[in-house]
Amino acid sequence: MKILANDGISQSGIDALGKRGFEIITTKVAQNQLENYINEHTIDAILVKNATQVRQELIDACPSIKLIGVLGVGMDNIDAEYAEDQGLYVINAPEASASSVAELVFAHLFGLARFLHASNREMPLEGDSRFKELKKAYSQGIELKGKTIGIIGFGRIGQAVAKIGLGLGMNVIATDDIITNAPISVDFFNGQKVTINIDTIPKDELLKEADFITLHVSAQEDYVISKKEIEKMKDGVGIINTARGGILHEVDLVMAIESGKVQFAGLDVFETEPKPAVQLLMNPEISLTPNIGAGTKETQDRIGTELAKQIIKLLS
Repeated sequence: MKILANDGISQSGIDALGKRGFEIITTKVAQNQLENYINEHTIDAILVKNATQVRQELIDACPSIKLIGVLGVGMDNIDAEYAEDQGLYVINAPEASASSVAELVFAHLFGLARFLHASNREMPLEGDSRFKELKKAYSQGIELKGKTIGIIGFGRIGQAVAKIGLGLGMNVIATDDIITNAPISVDFFNGQKVTINIDTIPKDELLKEADFITLHVSAQEDYVISKKEIEKMKDGVGIINTARGGILHEVDLVMAIESGKVQFAGLDVFETEPKPAVQLLMNPEISLTPNIGAGTKETQDRIGTELAKQIIKLLS
């Protein structure tokens, strides 16, 4: 069987599938050439990230496809329900990226709390001439310990964020439309662990109490955070979005930063990817990364291995 890994796959995944006789093709095929390539090569399965669209038209035009695999969690770029209605398997690796996304949340938080995002711009330019001035400017940071982090969306990634927050000595609160509580186990290097049960609370309560708010929900029809929600937050709140573009109203965010209501924001995803709005890119109070939440070697290995297991089980 032939598998087109159009957006790549880890070597661990290639090795696992190759041992079971699958042919893995890692050629990057342009979106407008995908239909022809799949049909010409009689591709049985296609693996994609969010760079490749697998919509109803492509599914209908490529009868050889039996399985669609997502190298991650989100399926916004796939007509998954339609594919399953046509008898195709649609798989992903929902647990693989939880740790890497959670760590990126805190990479942004640590950087913003201590002005690293700004200091790393200024030091190469003026560190030798304005060292004392920069020291004074960036010596008003805050510590995360003892602060309240509010998690909107308490699934696997939200719970991974909670683990790190608890480990740092933060007060962790969460809200979720489905999950009412979850036991969060903080594991230590020597095999010991501490488990704390966290009950979710109403969203409005979280907005009022949190010092920092981080988003971990799927794509929504409307914004999860816009002017209305921001007005309910503490003055000087920090907001992190590593989930989806389009769930945080970016114009409202910038206005809130300019007014001082929001102290800073960390963004890994954007409404207009791959061309984020200039007002975000140029804002000195926003820490920016180019959608790298799942972009670690460990995550890619886990995704490749997990998808390989599912493909072998379903198609062998």
